[in-house]
Amino acid sequence: MAGACSSRRNRGTRSSPYIPTILSDVDPFIGTAATRLPPPSGLAASWWWPKPQVGNTHPGATSPLGMVSACAYSGAYPTGYGRYGKNTEGVPEEMFPGLQASGFTHFQQSGTGAIRKYYNYVRVTPMVAPLDELGEAWPLHDEAAVPGYYAATLDTGVRCEITVGEKVAVHRYTFPESRSARVVVDLSCGGLAIEHGRTVPLRAQVESMGHGHAQGTIVVEGVPLSVHVELQSRHWRQMLWYDRRLVEGGTRLDFDSIRQTTLRPFGLLFMGPTRAGQTIEVRLGFSLRGCDQARDNLARECGDGEPCFDVVRARTEARWADHLDRVQVDGGTPARRQVMATALYHSLVKPCFGDDESPFWPTSGPFAFDVCTMWDIYKTQLPLLAAIASDRAADLLESLIRVCEEEGNFPIGYRMARGADRFFRQASALAHTALADAHALGIGDLDWSWALVHMEADLRRLYGEDFFEHGIVHPITHTLDLAYAHHCTAQVARSLGDKRLADDLDARSRQWVNAFDPATGLLRDSEFYEGGKWNYSFRLLHDMRARVALAGGDASFVAVLDDFFGFGAPPVTQPGRRPAPLEMGAGYALNRFEGLNNEPDMEAPWAYHYAGRPDRTAEIVHAALTWQFGTGPGGLPGNDDSGGLSSWYVWASLGLFPVAGQSRFLVNAPAFERAALRVDGGEFVVETRGHREQPTGADGVERTPPTQYVQSATLNGRPLEATHLAATDVHRGGVLALELGPEPSPWGRAGRPPSLSDIRAVSDVRR
Repeated sequence: MAGACSSRRNRGTRSSPYIPTILSDVDPFIGTAATRLPPPSGLAASWWWPKPQVGNTHPGATSPLGMVSACAYSGAYPTGYGRYGKNTEGVPEEMFPGLQASGFTHFQQSGTGAIRKYYNYVRVTPMVAPLDELGEAWPLHDEAAVPGYYAATLDTGVRCEITVGEKVAVHRYTFPESRSARVVVDLSCGGLAIEHGRTVPLRAQVESMGHGHAQGTIVVEGVPLSVHVELQSRHWRQMLWYDRRLVEGGTRLDFDSIRQTTLRPFGLLFMGPTRAGQTIEVRLGFSLRGCDQARDNLARECGDGEPCFDVVRARTEARWADHLDRVQVDGGTPARRQVMATALYHSLVKPCFGDDESPFWPTSGPFAFDVCTMWDIYKTQLPLLAAIASDRAADLLESLIRVCEEEGNFPIGYRMARGADRFFRQASALAHTALADAHALGIGDLDWSWALVHMEADLRRLYGEDFFEHGIVHPITHTLDLAYAHHCTAQVARSLGDKRLADDLDARSRQWVNAFDPATGLLRDSEFYEGGKWNYSFRLLHDMRARVALAGGDASFVAVLDDFFGFGAPPVTQPGRRPAPLEMGAGYALNRFEGLNNEPDMEAPWAYHYAGRPDRTAEIVHAALTWQFGTGPGGLPGNDDSGGLSSWYVWASLGLFPVAGQSRFLVNAPAFERAALRVDGGEFVVETRGHREQPTGADGVERTPPTQYVQSATLNGRPLEATHLAATDVHRGGVLALELGPEPSPWGRAGRPPSLSDIRAVSDVRR
């Protein structure tokens, strides 16, 4: 992805010798502020956004799927960066008049909402003021960020640069002249400066080892997080501190039981004189398995104490260049290229992998945390990882199986916290989709017989017991989840030769129909998590042929979908700050597509494929790509949710959409003239003829440019009449060639994607 980055904040980094050309399009500031997109025209103007209008991303230093992140800390919701308070709908309210920071913390969420696991541990603060002023926030100036690097200047005059490795963070501070400069490490800091947002360590120990070395462990949310700190500067002292008072001569602090009411800040500091422009480097190694492993992690990535900032930064940016190079596009306006590159970047920040770092089981192997949440990522992000980072996708599944062994279930959300599942209200049994896809594709070397044991057992937990007994549960969306998970598990069981189990699971998977009201063709009345029955009624089930028939056939199904997507409807007004209940109720009563502002209906545009109307899919996706994403801090329509939203953008731009759990891709007109995915089998190319450049609202267009439609398709030179591909076709590499045109065509109207009813129909004919 070539092209100049248009972000004002990024321009300060353009001359850096570290930035490979492929990174220059990425703008880590996209999504860090309240949504600010051009007013949409056409179809997109009729969509209604109920959830927070902010991306909730941060611009801090990260490594691809790495364990550590680091960013300026203000205490704002939800990543600790920025200026907004907690909100669950509408435009976020500002906590501060401008960007500010009291230091730099580690382990941030990316794009999430109200999760109550906010991390931001081990705050490092460069100071030229007394320790009494620790915790004061100073305005931020001259921010700059590229993948793997973040920099800003505090109002105190200290220039702050941060980079990270896989398990380390390196800070470089350029001080003004000072007789008593300080680098303060606060191990008591955690969470956010919002109500109920603070994270208090339960136990802690800090040790000053002398000669620029120190270490400590805090136990937070039941997890021990250890850090080994090194700072090498002649004539500097190091000391422990407690309650903002130096502990003269002390070498160790121990806290056996900390409560919210008894917590006083504590940590260590390094102090000495600086001349103007002098740089001080602080190196931190992290581990969830103790200080010794944290020290070893630091030595492995940073060497023997010599300055390593540039080395670590170059290594991390090389990793980013490799990962971002796995999706290449040709053409596109500068704005579209920047949004695409940044979406891919955000798709590869989470989950966090800390290999050999599980604090819960002693053996080596992959450990993944910050899976926030499966509800957000299972449809789009996990298929993207499977396609372009299959080794990490397999590691994630192995880690989830280990979680299931240790805690008794597959998590819906998993944190650096004891206790896997705090998100069961969102959904049920979602890991099964990724496991079914991985098995069908032959990804990884998992013990599939053992995996099947856990997949089958997990179907009975929580809502699964009622589903097993009655074939329907409320909230009604869990009926769809469980029916689909039964289908996914049945496919694995059948491939492993367990026909009896597969037949039983397959029969139960057909109970999805119990969730629908035949009189309306929509889901039955129930409670719904962040949406209504319309938002959930158009999921891509395993039996879409029967689903379309239940709605009255193709024409009726398309008519209901048209109402949902607002064809012919007038523009709507989005919620503002603190929207009133009546305003929100009126919006929900529209029964309208949420416009990529939230997860429940992000797959619904492709439901048209199953009714023979891929042209409708093209119109909706084109409108979303044009108006729902843009450049600059306000460039996302809603929470990025660990990359789930950004992954949607990547797939939609490529003209593909993964049907998670069915090992299938649906085909649509792409946003770029040519694209290539680096997959295990080589390269999968999507190339076009007749493609026209498609500007976006970010390019200054005032009206939606005309949609392009697929006229014909070939796969590896052979005609493709259907609107779908097997996932193996993509993963083994090849060429999908699409002829595009300005008008809908007969392509795809007859060749529907497969459904479970198709298999039964073929079986009935054979009998």
